[in-house]
Amino acid sequence: MTISLSDFMQQLVSNPPLLITVILTLGVVLVNGWTDAPNAIATCVSTRAMNPHKAIIMAAVFNFCGVFVMTLFNATVAQTIYNMVDFGGDSKNSLIALCAALFAIVLWATAAWAFGIPTSESHALIAGISGAAIALQGGISGINGQEWIKVIYGLVLSTVMGFVIGFITTRIIVFIFKGGDKRKSRPFFQYAQIAGGASMAFMHGAQDGQKFMGVFMLGIFLANGQSGVTDFQIPIWLMVLCSVVMALGTSIGGYRIIKTVGMGMVKMDTYQGFGADLAAAISLLAASVLGLPVSTTHTKTTAIMGVGASKRISSVNWSVVKEMVAAWILTFPGCGVVGYLMAYIFMKIF
Repeated sequence: MTISLSDFMQQLVSNPPLLITVILTLGVVLVNGWTDAPNAIATCVSTRAMNPHKAIIMAAVFNFCGVFVMTLFNATVAQTIYNMVDFGGDSKNSLIALCAALFAIVLWATAAWAFGIPTSESHALIAGISGAAIALQGGISGINGQEWIKVIYGLVLSTVMGFVIGFITTRIIVFIFKGGDKRKSRPFFQYAQIAGGASMAFMHGAQDGQKFMGVFMLGIFLANGQSGVTDFQIPIWLMVLCSVVMALGTSIGGYRIIKTVGMGMVKMDTYQGFGADLAAAISLLAASVLGLPVSTTHTKTTAIMGVGASKRISSVNWSVVKEMVAAWILTFPGCGVVGYLMAYIFMKIF
C-alpha cells in the first residue's frame, strides 16, 4: 500500500490530525539531521581534511543520496521500524500516541544536543514509539518482540564491527605505510578521508532516513483511520521530502557534536580518521543489507574507539567515552518513559 503526492497534499489540507503528525515527524527528521548527521563528518573536521562549512554541505548532499538510493533498492529497515510496535485498534488514540512519541523524541534529542552529547537519535525513536505503544495497548503487547530483537542484534553488530574493523583497518594502514614519509602520504589520506566521510553521510541517510519514513507512513495510515496496514511501499516523493529535511537539519550546524566525537574522544591523524570512517561505513552497509536498524552514532563512535585503541588504550579519552555510554544506556529507558508518559497524558487530554 502507498499514497501518491497529489492524494497526500489533498489530505494534508483537509485532515488537521495528519497535518500535525507530518509537522512532528518532519521535526524529528530535522533534529536527526541536526544532531546525528554531524557524526558522519566529525573525523573529517577534526583532522582538518575539510573545514566545517564544506563538510556540512557534503554531509547534506550525501545524506540526501543515501535516503534516496538505498530505499529504492532495499527498504527493509523501514519495514522493521513500522512493524516493531503495535499501533492498531482505535486509530484516533493510536495517532495521538504516535504524536506524543514524536514530541518526546524531539525533546530528548534537543536536550542531548544542548549538552553536546552524541546520543542516538535512532534509539530515541525506537524507545519513544515503543513507550507510546505500551501506553496505548496497556502493556508489553504493544511491542512486537520478533522485530524488536533486531534492534538488539543491530546494537551488538554496530558496536563490535565498528570497534574491530576500526582497530584492524588502522593496523593494516600503519603496516602498509611503515617507514614511509607521513608528510607525503598525508594528501592521499586527506582525499581518502573526504571519500570516507561522504560514505558515512551516505550510509547515515540510508539507515536513519528509512527509520523515519517508516514512522511517516504509519502516521499517514493512522490519520486516515487505517490502523491495520502491515505492508506498504515508500513513494519517491517521500524519499525526496525526508532527505531534503534531513539535509536541511545537517546544514543548520551540529558543531557541538562534531567537537565531542571528532575532537574530544581521540586525537587523530588523517589516516586514522579514514580508518574510522571506512570501518563505520562498512558496518552500516552490512546492517542495512540485513535490515537491522542500527545507530549511526554508536557505529561511528565505537569505530573511533577502535582506531584509538589500535595505537594504545590510553589514546582514547575514556572520560568522554563514559559520558557517551551513559547517554546511550539512558536513551532506551529514558526516552521510552518520556514517550509512555507523553502518550498517556496526550490520550487523557485529547
